[in-house]
Amino acid sequence: MNLDPTDLNRRVAKAVAAYWSTRQSQSTTQRALGQRDYGARSAVTGGAQMDGFIKLLNELIEECGIQSRHIFHRTALELPGFFRPTKEWDLLVVRDQQLILGLESKSQVGPSFGNNFNNRTEEAMGSAMDLWAAFREGAFNKTIRPWLGYSFLLEDCEGSRRPVKVKEPHFKVLPEFVNASYAKRYELFCRKLVRERHYNAAALLLSAPKGGLKGAFAEPAEDLAFLAFVKSLVAHVSAYKG
Repeated sequence: MNLDPTDLNRRVAKAVAAYWSTRQSQSTTQRALGQRDYGARSAVTGGAQMDGFIKLLNELIEECGIQSRHIFHRTALELPGFFRPTKEWDLLVVRDQQLILGLESKSQVGPSFGNNFNNRTEEAMGSAMDLWAAFREGAFNKTIRPWLGYSFLLEDCEGSRRPVKVKEPHFKVLPEFVNASYAKRYELFCRKLVRERHYNAAALLLSAPKGGLKGAFAEPAEDLAFLAFVKSLVAHVSAYKG
């Protein structure tokens, strides 16, 4: 499969626009129904915002030659765990009773970056640790090591780019976290997920609501660019096409 960077960029922009459009629609609906869970919090609890990205990744996997019956992105998303019975992923590829690929696609919009950052990082780390422990114990694959991917969309705003102070009552934090913004923290987090081999690849996108509705986005780190993420994914799943 030959990846066209220009075409991929166009498709990612379409997914970004779908994210902000869906979020806007959900917030409008919640306000119309008189629900209190609207605004920024709806970006966490509303769900479906990342469907554009899941759809894009689904299409790319099919373009690699994987039949649609092996791809799961709406139902049958549970995988056995080690510390808990099951965990639901955002997209799976399962063929011949072998887990080929597992994907998580998440997002965060302000203003509560602090609490949500902790929740998101703990969730991602916990999911990977649980899966690899289950894999070690033979809960699914016997030989094939599955490919795990993590993609994240963060609101690009003053709150996510502002330096954040750290508390050090007993010990010094690692130097890279000193005065690091939440955007920088997410960059460090995604990179470390890959370096520590919890995930095979990670992608980080930043996008502001106004420009995002037109598909505008930024990629703060070359190693976390969506193209690099997709290249890793394609290289793995292409071995199981047909």
